[in-house]
Amino acid sequence: MRKVQDSLLLLLQHSALSKIIIIGPAYPLRGGLATFNERMARQFMSEGHEVKIYTFSLQYPDFLFPGKTQYSESAAPADLDIKPFINSISPLNWWTSGKKIKQEKADIVIMRYWLPFMGPCLGSIARIIKSKQTRIIGLIDNAIPHEKRPGDRMFTQYFAAAMDGFITMSEFVKTDLKLFTKKEVKLIAHPLYDNFGPKLNKEDARLQLNISFQGPIFLFFGFIRQYKGLDLLIKAIEKLEGYSDYRLLIAGEYYAGEDEIKLQIKHSSQFDKILEHTHFIKDEEVGLYFSASDVVIQPYRNATQSGVTPLAYHFEVPMIVTNVGALPDLVPPALGIVCEPNPESLAEAMHKMKAFDYVHFAREIQVEKKKLSWETLTKAIIHLAHQNLN
Repeated sequence: MRKVQDSLLLLLQHSALSKIIIIGPAYPLRGGLATFNERMARQFMSEGHEVKIYTFSLQYPDFLFPGKTQYSESAAPADLDIKPFINSISPLNWWTSGKKIKQEKADIVIMRYWLPFMGPCLGSIARIIKSKQTRIIGLIDNAIPHEKRPGDRMFTQYFAAAMDGFITMSEFVKTDLKLFTKKEVKLIAHPLYDNFGPKLNKEDARLQLNISFQGPIFLFFGFIRQYKGLDLLIKAIEKLEGYSDYRLLIAGEYYAGEDEIKLQIKHSSQFDKILEHTHFIKDEEVGLYFSASDVVIQPYRNATQSGVTPLAYHFEVPMIVTNVGALPDLVPPALGIVCEPNPESLAEAMHKMKAFDYVHFAREIQVEKKKLSWETLTKAIIHLAHQNLN
């Protein structure tokens, strides 16, 4: 009887609407985390929940930020309640932010954690917010970062101790996180980015990007950092014997290694096959790049999960990914090729794409897309929060 009562109570809790606060990047900040958090907020809202996003008035000091600007040039989303309030480096602000958010009396607070630098700020705010009414769920992109620094483990430990439960989108992150907590960690696949519009006609997309080339295009998309292996990819195309009818389109802003990569391209025997669109890609432009391309390629040296994969899914573009982190998990043979993170293996995979079965891909991608819904993520967060009330 007790188990039946508990089940009924949990069912009632799941059916009740919640007041939800998301803490993490959002407009006026730009980038994949902001896009994700805003899309997640809209999903909660579509389910009837009340949602606010508390984002950063100062996310990083300028000298720590690797790109040209942290801020979006797009219009503010009119449908979202976003409050730029948190200063990541001011302990006094952490206290005032925590008090302000605690006064909201939210049922669920979701804290986005992607970098140990944020551990002191977010961990301190969480401790101030914490109450019997409010469950704090950590949505973890990386527990241990790609580019390690002193203090990483201590900062993540401090953050993790303040959470009531965790969501990760990668088995690798889940394993890393288990080094810091004994609390429940749920694994949910990264939902599809479905907020960039429909796939466009390939020729129209290339025309808008001022690309006149008619043959196959391999797309490297996203911020350029050392661990993403663009240098390996440039070496790989020099090994594409007998494959000349292609272009490599690099779309994304440099966050590291700009001088080295540009010099590598300049001296590459295949420099004339490389299209450089190395600036920040606005949300309004994302669909153009994926629609213009035939294959998305992620030559990463290491990875947890990647936001590029759900974009490729949404725009229905097959992928080449390296066998690192969780990248292979979402690329079965019908959807692309998994290779090793070295130039020889990348070149072999690119050559194999000449014989790729796009007809079979078109059928299978529809099946896989149905598994990656935003509702799966939001329901998991609510379920985890309610579990922790019992």
